[in-house]
Amino acid sequence: MSLRTRYKAGESHATMQLRVTLQLPRHARPAIDLRGARVLLIGEGYVAKAMRPVLEAAGAFVEATSRERRPLLFGSPDMRDAFLNADIVLVSVPPGRERAEPTLYRLGGRSTRARWIGYLSATSVYGDRGGQWAFEGEAPTPSLARGRRRADAELMWLERYAQTHVFRLAGIYGPGRSPFAKLREGTARIIDKPGHVVNRIHVDDIVSALMASITRPGAQDIFNIADGHPAPPGDVLRHAAALIGADAPPVVALDGPDVSVMAQSFYAETKRIDIGRARRVLGWSPRHPTYQEGLRAVLDAEAP
Repeated sequence: MSLRTRYKAGESHATMQLRVTLQLPRHARPAIDLRGARVLLIGEGYVAKAMRPVLEAAGAFVEATSRERRPLLFGSPDMRDAFLNADIVLVSVPPGRERAEPTLYRLGGRSTRARWIGYLSATSVYGDRGGQWAFEGEAPTPSLARGRRRADAELMWLERYAQTHVFRLAGIYGPGRSPFAKLREGTARIIDKPGHVVNRIHVDDIVSALMASITRPGAQDIFNIADGHPAPPGDVLRHAAALIGADAPPVVALDGPDVSVMAQSFYAETKRIDIGRARRVLGWSPRHPTYQEGLRAVLDAEAP
């Protein structure tokens, strides 16, 4: 399988659109043996922390960067050396406001022997699709600054390293990152915007998708990772409340005083994320296909 990137003439880098041609059938590279493999997690956030025990259980040696002095200081010579010698690299550091891709800047063009590099992006690169389905073969059309930065970062990784795999993640939830805390505190709110849907993915399903890609590496793959069943946010909150016996949250206006500018921005775009390609190419399916199963799994995981 091959990927071609083209640019619109005359556009600045901040507004360049990645145009992707995905040609099937896909011819996978030989599987990576994780026993003894050196893995570098650049940024050990929520997803990377969930990946670490799975990789270690498979026999990999895992290192992770930190903005503190241990274990690897982000941007340090030690990080660059670890990148050079890694077999697998997972990048979860988000774009910065001043620099579209801080990790590439810190690496300074360093080469690597890695056979698989995963870059965690976001479905914000698609912009507003008016509630229609979004597919990997379409050009990103981000309308918000964070989506434009994500699209730029994807492009920079794909241009720099041929072994890059991009994962466009939907809204992430899981143990310690779910609506239950706000529902119990009484601070949850349902924002009123008819027709709006949100795409979600349980953290365990992200891990399984990444592992499927690592064990069946391709060349410059792009995958949407979501549960495939977008739903109105209010439905999710009402269901979560019912699971714990809490009152349904009150409904508030989108432009109301209790809704922050940041929260309003998440309602500026709506789309449905198609996951057919990850199913076909990776043989992957989410274990939590809807928010109902996912929220129940979160409760079970958080139970004392």
